[in-house]
Amino acid sequence: QVQLVESGGGLVQAGGSLRLSCATSGRTFSSYAMGWFRQVSGKEREFVAAISWGGSRTSYSDSVKGRFTISRDNAKNTVALQMNSLKPEDTAVYYCAADLAFWTVVRRPSSWGQGTQVTVSS
Repeated sequence: QVQLVESGGGLVQAGGSLRLSCATSGRTFSSYAMGWFRQVSGKEREFVAAISWGGSRTSYSDSVKGRFTISRDNAKNTVALQMNSLKPEDTAVYYCAADLAFWTVVRRPSSWGQGTQVTVSS
């Protein structure tokens, strides 16, 4: 497992942008597929985006496709989520996730960060 720490959450108006970042520890970051999930209180955590260890493969949920972009910097052990054209329904706690397999990080990652709150006002 890897240690994950998210940052960059906050309050933004609808139509605005935020960039989330996830910093990791350890020397094996480049071996992990990375993902972002989000959760609204009282609801299940849902998949947002994922990126393969080398960055060549990405996946997005239909609700964010075209608005959010996931990227990674293996030299800095970080993964980012650029969120544009934000909507009030994007309001949630956003979690960084990691797993050795790409399709596992999409469905059931083994490592999680503590989460960062994103609030989009209308």
